[in-house]
Amino acid sequence: MQLPDDDEQFLSELGLPWNLHPDGDSAGFLVVDQFCVSGGGLGPSPIQLMIRIPAQYPLSKLDMWYCSPAVRHQSTGAFPPQADVHETFLGISWQRFSRHLNDGCWKPGIDGLRTFFRFILRELQGKD
Repeated sequence: MQLPDDDEQFLSELGLPWNLHPDGDSAGFLVVDQFCVSGGGLGPSPIQLMIRIPAQYPLSKLDMWYCSPAVRHQSTGAFPPQADVHETFLGISWQRFSRHLNDGCWKPGIDGLRTFFRFILRELQGKD
C-alpha cells in the first residue's frame, strides 16, 4: 500500500514520525507518533494516533481513528464520548474514536489526510 503524494506531503509538513503498515493487499494502518492532544484538555500527551486506511482510499472516506495510550479528559478522568472501546491492531491496544464524516462531506479526488486531520484536530486538540 502507498499513500497518494498529497498525503505524503501533508505528513511531511506535520513534522511527526509516521509509518504505514499494510493490512492485506491494498489497505493499511497509518500510525503517527508523538501526536499532541493536550490542547483539547485530554491526556496523556503525546500519543500514537492510528488511522485505518481502507482499500478503496482515497475514493472512499476515512472513518474513525485510534489512540494509544488511551486518552481521558484531564479534569474528570472520563473517556471522551464514543471513545470507550479498545481494539488490538499491530499488537497494540488502541482506543477507538467512533466518529464518522457525514454523507457528502468527503469529495473523492479532493479530500484526503489533510481533510481528515482537521476533523481529528477539532476533536482531540480543540482546534478548528
